Amino acid sequence: MSEFPRTTVGGVSLPRLLIGTNWFLGWSHTSLAKDKWIQTHHNPQTIAAILDVFLEYGVDAVMGPTSDKLEAALQEAEQRNGKAITRIVTPHFNIMPGGPAESEPERVFDTCKEKYHATFCMPHQAVTDALADRMTKTIRDLGKYTALIRERGMIPGLSTHMPETVVYADKMEADVETYIQIYNAAGFLMQVEVDWVQRIIQNAKKPVMTIKPLAAGRLMPIVGLAFVWNTIRDCDMVTIGTTTPDEARESIELSLDLLARRMPQVELQKTRSKSSLS
Repeated sequence: MSEFPRTTVGGVSLPRLLIGTNWFLGWSHTSLAKDKWIQTHHNPQTIAAILDVFLEYGVDAVMGPTSDKLEAALQEAEQRNGKAITRIVTPHFNIMPGGPAESEPERVFDTCKEKYHATFCMPHQAVTDALADRMTKTIRDLGKYTALIRERGMIPGLSTHMPETVVYADKMEADVETYIQIYNAAGFLMQVEVDWVQRIIQNAKKPVMTIKPLAAGRLMPIVGLAFVWNTIRDCDMVTIGTTTPDEARESIELSLDLLARRMPQVELQKTRSKSSLS
Protein backbone atom coordinates (compact mmCIF):
# COMPACT_ATOMS: atom_id res chain seq x y z
CA MET A 1 0.00 0.00 0.00
CA SER A 2 1.38 3.40 -1.01
CA GLU A 3 2.14 6.02 1.62
CA PHE A 4 0.72 9.38 0.64
CA PRO A 5 3.30 12.00 -0.43
CA ARG A 6 4.22 14.54 2.22
CA THR A 7 5.27 18.15 2.53
CA THR A 8 6.67 20.27 5.37
CA VAL A 9 4.84 23.18 6.98
CA GLY A 10 6.45 25.21 9.73
CA GLY A 11 8.93 22.41 10.32
CA VAL A 12 6.17 19.78 10.67
CA SER A 13 5.77 16.91 8.22
CA LEU A 14 2.23 16.72 6.83
CA PRO A 15 0.58 14.52 4.21
CA ARG A 16 -0.37 16.44 1.07
CA LEU A 17 -3.90 15.11 1.55
CA LEU A 18 -5.60 16.42 4.69
CA ILE A 19 -8.73 15.06 6.36
CA GLY A 20 -11.62 17.51 6.22
CA THR A 21 -14.39 17.57 8.81
CA ASN A 22 -17.47 19.27 7.32
CA TRP A 23 -18.88 15.87 6.39
CA PHE A 24 -18.22 14.61 9.93
CA LEU A 25 -19.72 17.54 11.80
CA GLY A 26 -22.62 18.74 9.66
CA TRP A 27 -21.78 21.53 7.21
CA SER A 28 -22.81 20.12 3.87
CA HIS A 29 -23.21 23.39 1.96
CA THR A 30 -26.21 21.61 0.44
CA SER A 31 -29.27 21.84 2.68
CA LEU A 32 -30.35 21.94 6.30
CA ALA A 33 -31.76 18.43 5.85
CA LYS A 34 -28.34 17.17 4.74
CA ASP A 35 -26.67 18.91 7.69
CA LYS A 36 -29.09 17.23 10.08
CA TRP A 37 -28.45 13.83 8.51
CA ILE A 38 -24.69 14.20 8.94
CA GLN A 39 -25.06 15.32 12.56
CA THR A 40 -27.42 12.45 13.35
CA HIS A 41 -25.50 9.77 11.46
CA HIS A 42 -22.00 10.48 12.68
CA ASN A 43 -20.66 9.77 16.15
CA PRO A 44 -17.09 9.23 17.37
CA GLN A 45 -17.19 5.57 16.31
CA THR A 46 -18.34 6.19 12.72
CA ILE A 47 -15.82 9.00 12.31
CA ALA A 48 -13.01 6.85 13.74
CA ALA A 49 -13.80 4.14 11.17
CA ILE A 50 -13.19 6.68 8.38
CA LEU A 51 -10.01 7.92 10.08
CA ASP A 52 -8.75 4.31 10.11
CA VAL A 53 -8.75 4.29 6.31
CA PHE A 54 -6.83 7.56 6.05
CA LEU A 55 -4.24 6.29 8.52
CA GLU A 56 -3.67 3.16 6.40
CA TYR A 57 -2.20 5.44 3.75
CA GLY A 58 -0.26 7.72 6.09
CA VAL A 59 -2.83 10.51 5.87
CA ASP A 60 -2.43 11.58 9.48
CA ALA A 61 -3.57 15.21 9.72
CA VAL A 62 -7.07 16.57 10.25
CA MET A 63 -8.40 20.09 9.78
CA GLY A 64 -11.42 21.45 11.58
CA PRO A 65 -12.97 23.38 14.45
CA THR A 66 -12.69 22.44 18.09
CA SER A 67 -15.20 19.63 18.64
CA ASP A 68 -15.63 17.11 21.45
CA LYS A 69 -17.12 14.59 19.00
CA LEU A 70 -14.17 14.94 16.64
CA GLU A 71 -11.58 14.79 19.42
CA ALA A 72 -13.12 11.58 20.79
CA ALA A 73 -12.95 10.05 17.30
CA LEU A 74 -9.34 11.13 16.85
CA GLN A 75 -8.29 9.59 20.14
CA GLU A 76 -10.11 6.34 19.33
CA ALA A 77 -8.44 6.09 15.92
CA GLU A 78 -5.01 6.92 17.38
CA GLN A 79 -5.28 4.25 20.06
CA ARG A 80 -6.55 1.63 17.64
CA ASN A 81 -3.87 2.30 15.01
CA GLY A 82 -0.97 3.28 17.23
CA LYS A 83 -0.44 6.43 15.16
CA ALA A 84 -0.66 10.10 16.09
CA ILE A 85 -2.90 12.48 14.13
CA THR A 86 -1.84 16.10 13.70
CA ARG A 87 -4.59 18.57 14.58
CA ILE A 88 -5.02 21.68 12.40
CA VAL A 89 -7.56 23.70 14.37
CA THR A 90 -9.57 26.63 12.98
CA PRO A 91 -11.04 28.51 15.98
CA HIS A 92 -13.10 31.69 16.05
CA PHE A 93 -12.90 34.19 18.89
CA ASN A 94 -13.81 37.72 19.96
CA ILE A 95 -12.22 40.46 17.88
CA MET A 96 -14.33 43.23 19.43
CA PRO A 97 -14.76 44.16 23.11
CA GLY A 98 -17.82 42.89 24.94
CA GLY A 99 -18.00 39.35 23.59
CA PRO A 100 -18.52 36.22 25.69
CA ALA A 101 -15.73 35.66 28.20
CA GLU A 102 -15.20 32.10 27.00
CA SER A 103 -14.54 33.45 23.50
CA GLU A 104 -11.71 35.76 24.47
CA PRO A 105 -8.64 34.92 22.33
CA GLU A 106 -6.44 33.84 25.22
CA ARG A 107 -9.05 31.40 26.52
CA VAL A 108 -9.80 30.03 23.06
CA PHE A 109 -6.11 29.45 22.28
CA ASP A 110 -5.58 27.80 25.69
CA THR A 111 -8.44 25.42 24.87
CA CYS A 112 -7.07 24.66 21.41
CA LYS A 113 -3.76 23.58 22.92
CA GLU A 114 -4.76 21.99 26.20
CA LYS A 115 -8.04 20.27 25.37
CA TYR A 116 -7.80 19.70 21.62
CA HIS A 117 -4.01 19.18 21.29
CA ALA A 118 -3.62 21.49 18.29
CA THR A 119 -0.31 21.62 16.44
CA PHE A 120 -1.54 24.30 14.03
CA CYS A 121 -3.88 27.11 15.09
CA MET A 122 -5.40 28.96 12.14
CA PRO A 123 -8.04 31.59 12.96
CA HIS A 124 -11.19 30.79 11.06
CA GLN A 125 -12.39 32.74 8.04
CA ALA A 126 -15.04 34.43 10.19
CA VAL A 127 -12.18 36.08 12.10
CA THR A 128 -9.52 36.44 9.43
CA ASP A 129 -11.68 37.99 6.74
CA ALA A 130 -13.30 40.37 9.21
CA LEU A 131 -9.82 41.70 10.02
CA ALA A 132 -8.71 42.04 6.39
CA ASP A 133 -8.64 45.71 5.36
CA ARG A 134 -8.83 46.27 1.62
CA MET A 135 -8.10 49.99 2.00
CA THR A 136 -4.73 49.57 3.73
CA LYS A 137 -4.07 46.06 2.36
CA THR A 138 -3.35 44.75 5.82
CA ILE A 139 -4.83 42.30 8.32
CA ARG A 140 -5.58 44.25 11.48
CA ASP A 141 -4.18 43.03 14.83
CA LEU A 142 -2.75 39.90 13.22
CA GLY A 143 0.57 40.11 15.05
CA LYS A 144 -1.20 40.15 18.41
CA TYR A 145 -3.01 36.91 17.66
CA THR A 146 -0.07 35.07 16.11
CA ALA A 147 2.04 35.96 19.15
CA LEU A 148 -0.59 34.46 21.47
CA ILE A 149 -0.64 31.32 19.33
CA ARG A 150 3.16 31.02 19.40
CA GLU A 151 3.24 31.56 23.18
CA ARG A 152 1.15 28.42 23.57
CA GLY A 153 3.45 26.31 21.43
CA MET A 154 1.21 26.18 18.38
CA ILE A 155 2.04 27.09 14.78
CA PRO A 156 0.02 30.02 13.39
CA GLY A 157 -1.66 30.15 10.00
CA LEU A 158 -4.69 31.83 8.48
CA SER A 159 -7.96 30.40 7.19
CA THR A 160 -9.62 32.58 4.59
CA HIS A 161 -12.21 32.78 1.84
CA MET A 162 -10.74 36.05 0.58
CA PRO A 163 -7.95 35.69 -1.99
CA GLU A 164 -6.60 39.04 -0.78
CA THR A 165 -5.76 37.62 2.64
CA VAL A 166 -2.88 35.58 1.28
CA VAL A 167 -1.55 38.57 -0.66
CA TYR A 168 -1.80 40.95 2.31
CA ALA A 169 -0.22 38.51 4.78
CA ASP A 170 2.68 37.88 2.44
CA LYS A 171 3.25 41.61 1.91
CA MET A 172 3.14 42.17 5.67
CA GLU A 173 5.59 39.30 6.19
CA ALA A 174 3.11 38.06 8.74
CA ASP A 175 4.17 35.44 11.28
CA VAL A 176 2.18 32.62 9.71
CA GLU A 177 3.39 29.35 8.24
CA THR A 178 0.50 28.39 5.97
CA TYR A 179 -2.86 29.45 4.53
CA ILE A 180 -6.23 27.76 4.07
CA GLN A 181 -7.81 28.81 0.77
CA ILE A 182 -10.92 27.68 -1.11
CA TYR A 183 -9.98 26.22 -4.50
CA ASN A 184 -12.06 24.13 -6.88
CA ALA A 185 -12.79 23.83 -10.59
CA ALA A 186 -16.37 25.05 -10.16
CA GLY A 187 -15.38 28.31 -8.46
CA PHE A 188 -17.74 27.34 -5.62
CA LEU A 189 -17.64 29.92 -2.78
CA MET A 190 -14.65 31.61 -4.45
CA GLN A 191 -14.75 35.40 -4.64
CA VAL A 192 -12.82 35.82 -7.90
CA GLU A 193 -12.21 33.66 -10.95
CA VAL A 194 -10.48 30.33 -10.50
CA ASP A 195 -7.42 31.34 -12.53
CA TRP A 196 -6.85 34.31 -10.23
CA VAL A 197 -6.89 32.09 -7.15
CA GLN A 198 -4.58 29.61 -8.88
CA ARG A 199 -2.06 32.37 -9.47
CA ILE A 200 -2.32 33.55 -5.85
CA ILE A 201 -1.63 30.02 -4.62
CA GLN A 202 1.27 29.70 -7.06
CA ASN A 203 2.84 32.93 -5.78
CA ALA A 204 2.16 32.40 -2.06
CA LYS A 205 5.26 32.57 0.11
CA LYS A 206 4.02 29.74 2.33
CA PRO A 207 2.39 26.36 1.60
CA VAL A 208 -1.35 26.52 0.98
CA MET A 209 -3.96 24.08 2.31
CA THR A 210 -6.70 24.08 -0.31
CA ILE A 211 -10.27 23.24 0.72
CA LYS A 212 -13.53 22.23 -0.99
CA PRO A 213 -11.89 20.50 -3.98
CA LEU A 214 -15.19 18.83 -4.92
CA ALA A 215 -17.20 22.02 -4.39
CA ALA A 216 -19.14 20.36 -1.53
CA GLY A 217 -20.23 17.46 -3.73
CA ARG A 218 -20.99 19.48 -6.86
CA LEU A 219 -18.04 17.96 -8.73
CA MET A 220 -17.32 14.28 -9.33
CA PRO A 221 -14.16 13.19 -7.51
CA ILE A 222 -12.21 12.56 -10.71
CA VAL A 223 -13.05 16.04 -11.98
CA GLY A 224 -12.40 17.98 -8.80
CA LEU A 225 -9.28 16.10 -7.73
CA ALA A 226 -7.70 16.03 -11.20
CA PHE A 227 -8.00 19.82 -11.33
CA VAL A 228 -6.53 20.64 -7.94
CA TRP A 229 -3.69 18.12 -8.00
CA ASN A 230 -2.57 19.37 -11.41
CA THR A 231 -2.71 23.10 -10.62
CA ILE A 232 -1.09 23.41 -7.18
CA ARG A 233 2.57 23.23 -6.17
CA ASP A 234 4.36 20.25 -4.63
CA CYS A 235 4.39 22.03 -1.26
CA ASP A 236 0.61 22.60 -1.25
CA MET A 237 -2.13 20.37 0.14
CA VAL A 238 -5.69 19.29 -0.61
CA THR A 239 -8.29 18.86 2.13
CA ILE A 240 -11.00 16.28 1.41
CA GLY A 241 -14.16 15.58 3.38
CA THR A 242 -15.72 12.11 3.22
CA THR A 243 -18.82 10.53 4.73
CA THR A 244 -17.90 6.83 4.67
CA PRO A 245 -14.77 4.64 4.76
CA ASP A 246 -15.35 3.71 1.11
CA GLU A 247 -15.43 7.40 0.11
CA ALA A 248 -12.18 7.94 1.97
CA ARG A 249 -10.46 5.02 0.23
CA GLU A 250 -11.77 6.07 -3.19
CA SER A 251 -10.54 9.65 -2.73
CA ILE A 252 -7.11 8.49 -1.58
CA GLU A 253 -6.64 5.93 -4.37
CA LEU A 254 -7.81 8.38 -7.00
CA SER A 255 -5.44 11.04 -5.67
CA LEU A 256 -2.50 8.63 -5.68
CA ASP A 257 -3.20 7.70 -9.31
CA LEU A 258 -3.47 11.35 -10.34
CA LEU A 259 -0.27 12.34 -8.55
CA ALA A 260 1.58 9.44 -10.19
CA ARG A 261 0.19 10.38 -13.62
CA ARG A 262 -1.54 7.01 -13.83
CA MET A 263 -4.93 6.41 -15.39
CA PRO A 264 -7.30 6.24 -12.38
CA GLN A 265 -8.32 2.69 -11.56
CA VAL A 266 -11.21 3.24 -9.14
CA GLU A 267 -14.26 1.09 -9.79
CA LEU A 268 -16.96 2.88 -11.76
CA GLN A 269 -20.59 3.23 -10.74
CA LYS A 270 -22.92 0.68 -12.31
CA THR A 271 -26.49 1.56 -13.23
CA ARG A 272 -29.08 0.00 -15.57
CA SER A 273 -28.73 2.90 -18.00
CA LYS A 274 -25.06 1.99 -18.54
CA SER A 275 -25.60 -1.73 -19.10
CA SER A 276 -25.12 -1.37 -22.87
CA LEU A 277 -21.58 -0.06 -22.28
CA SER A 278 -20.34 -3.30 -20.72
